[in-house]
Amino acid sequence: MAPTASKLRVEPELGSLPKRALAQYLLFLKLYPVATKAVSSGILSALGNFLAQMIKKQKKDSQSLEVSGLLRYLVYGCPLSHYLYLFMEYWVPPEVPWASVKRLLLDRLFFAPTFLLLFFFFMNFLEEVSLCSPGCPGTHSVDQGKNASVFVAKMRSGFWPALQMNWKMWTPLQFININYVPLQFRVLFANMAALFWYAYLASLGK
Repeated sequence: MAPTASKLRVEPELGSLPKRALAQYLLFLKLYPVATKAVSSGILSALGNFLAQMIKKQKKDSQSLEVSGLLRYLVYGCPLSHYLYLFMEYWVPPEVPWASVKRLLLDRLFFAPTFLLLFFFFMNFLEEVSLCSPGCPGTHSVDQGKNASVFVAKMRSGFWPALQMNWKMWTPLQFININYVPLQFRVLFANMAALFWYAYLASLGK
């Protein structure tokens, strides 16, 4: 009977793990809201990049894993969305007429293109840093024109398709998020959806 009793004790403990994890997350969210959201965003971004690399490996039958890509997405954990939702709650409070539509239009027409532009710029910057040699300052100044042209080429080939996909994927999700999800959970909700979104962006070769 001892093994059975032990198993019964372990199962409730396993069932309580998600509850304990959620309680710990809520505690950190209360004490360190920006840092907690930035860390969770960075981790999920890196997971999205990992997922994209796994898809590429299956298509190309490659065995290599680009660790620098994972690190770039991990560093990208951006707390701007934290301030976005606070700003939106203040600028367009729920009692305003057509608040849900106004919030959605504000997010889709202004914040989505701006965030995507920052994503492309930040990722390009991190790629340059990762490729920088110990004697980088001199060579970097010489290649500034070349790096700028590469960035412009990436923007032309990837920005508009990514923005279109953003509008298709995120519009219904953001409508739910900014109007029905409690304020403190909106970044987490977006981060969970962003796991697949960053996998798509990484698949563009960014």
